[in-house]
Amino acid sequence: MIELLMKPKKAERNPWEMFFVGLFWASVAFLLVNFVFMKDSILGKYAGLLVVIFTVIVCLPFMYYIIKLEEGKDVEINDSGKLIKEHSKAIRALMWLFLGFVVAFSFWYIVMPNDAGQIFNAQIETFCAINSPSHYNDCLGEHGVSPMTGAVTGTAAVLAIFANNIYVLIFTILFSLAFGAGAIFILVWNASVIAAAIGIFAKGELAGLGLGLLRYMIHGVPEISAYFVGALAGGIISVAVIRKDLHGEGTWKILQDSLLMVIIAIVILVIAALMEVYLTPLLF
Repeated sequence: MIELLMKPKKAERNPWEMFFVGLFWASVAFLLVNFVFMKDSILGKYAGLLVVIFTVIVCLPFMYYIIKLEEGKDVEINDSGKLIKEHSKAIRALMWLFLGFVVAFSFWYIVMPNDAGQIFNAQIETFCAINSPSHYNDCLGEHGVSPMTGAVTGTAAVLAIFANNIYVLIFTILFSLAFGAGAIFILVWNASVIAAAIGIFAKGELAGLGLGLLRYMIHGVPEISAYFVGALAGGIISVAVIRKDLHGEGTWKILQDSLLMVIIAIVILVIAALMEVYLTPLLF
């Protein structure tokens, strides 16, 4: 039932409403894992993934139908400029949805500091692997996760971040091609990792939530929007294959639109990497 809270056409008309839908979906997933699955000695070890999986489950119908809607536009609209403008409506709706996820996960991380380390265990491991690779176990212990048995700057940092982001973009596109709406898994996972980073930055203080959001969303918004563009590009081809729209002149039209979206996504990732290395440190 809760997966049907918002229809794609309505979401494109009022994209900001998706923020509250994302807030609700992510909160339900978090609380379900916290009060039900954390009590299980086995499933509790995989709480971080369960939060993501339950959020993905409620998102899949919406993600599929919005991709289906965008693929229909490829068939109906001939003007490339107008087509990109139409696709931007879906991107805005998905970005508000993503922001809802991030705010909800961050809020619960801060409100429940004693449990957050175990519920977001996988996310904190990812955070420590990225930010403290040389002190990995110390980082895990500091943030409430049982330890498991040289930062770069300037151009090198930009290249490293860009390479990692391209890697994520490729997987997002491949997931979309193979599973249609399946790319939402990678995107929800990224939302949960960002939320864990914001929670760690806020240090258990709800007042720090806004500052934490600002710190990570400066470069996070363009970065995640690029992933959504890539997800739509792959998803449009996947749905076109299912609906048998890849024939005649329509084939090149759909492929050209998807290729253009991938190029746009790569350009956005370059800008996001530059912002993360040079802009965010100046402000924080």
